[in-house]
Amino acid sequence: MQFITPIDLEWAGHPRSIASALLRSQQLSALVDPGPAATLDTLRRQLQQQGTSISDLSSIFLTHIHLDHAAATGALVRENPRLKVYVHERGAAHMVDPAKLLQSASRLYGENLEPLFGQFLPVPGENLEVLHGGESISLGARQLRVVCTPGHASHHVTYFDFSDGIAFVGDTTGICVDGHPFVLPVTPPPDISIELWDASLDAIAALHPKKLFLTHFSFSEDPTGHIDTYRERLHRWRDLSATLLARNVQDADAMHRFAQEVAAEAALFLSPEELSHYLFNGALNLSWLGLARYHRKRREASAQSKTP
Repeated sequence: MQFITPIDLEWAGHPRSIASALLRSQQLSALVDPGPAATLDTLRRQLQQQGTSISDLSSIFLTHIHLDHAAATGALVRENPRLKVYVHERGAAHMVDPAKLLQSASRLYGENLEPLFGQFLPVPGENLEVLHGGESISLGARQLRVVCTPGHASHHVTYFDFSDGIAFVGDTTGICVDGHPFVLPVTPPPDISIELWDASLDAIAALHPKKLFLTHFSFSEDPTGHIDTYRERLHRWRDLSATLLARNVQDADAMHRFAQEVAAEAALFLSPEELSHYLFNGALNLSWLGLARYHRKRREASAQSKTP
């Protein structure tokens, strides 16, 4: 039995959009990022095809608590109260009481929130295993190292499997469908930080992984090239968004221009069908909002530091 099996959750009817990772070692099984509650039926069906079920799971490993990664967690715990849920300390309180998280998400997604993600049920505090970074977690004969990797989110972690050299990176290295050479950053609000992101990319590279497992989507088998490409494009987005903000145009116009330039670059690497798929998953409007917020927060911090 292989240790890692990608589970395609076929989010919103789109295959190869969200991948959960089924981990099995000895008699134990777990999921990395179970995905949104809207895909629970698909998750059940896929687990059944692998000869297992939700009741067989022992653990859930969350890279972070964004709805496309974690919204199914509460429903899974309700179905299987024995589940341990591993989550960074900054995200733990939101798993117990997701009200603020959902309020923030509703401002971004509006009436599409529940159709896309389903209900985000709370997780009882006793089911949480709160992470601080640096832990080693046993799953059967396997050991997973927890590495704090903020940047995409302040509470983001990466899990590293020593045996096979696989890093489960969540959204830290962007969107890359089945190892395609093109990598698309994901920079949503509220708390992206390019500086922290650079440090997180360094931390992942220092693990010398043989493969990356991305929630969007599945394995990348050239970690060094992937991380280098991702860092370069992330910095390009940082500079592009700063330039657009400096023009002092309307927010809607700046967002439109950002999306145009990003899509034009992506079209150099992707077929029209691939481009449509990446842009559906990438939500460029949200990436613009995250980058704009990042620059404005930096300006505000700089202004405050200069105030006598």
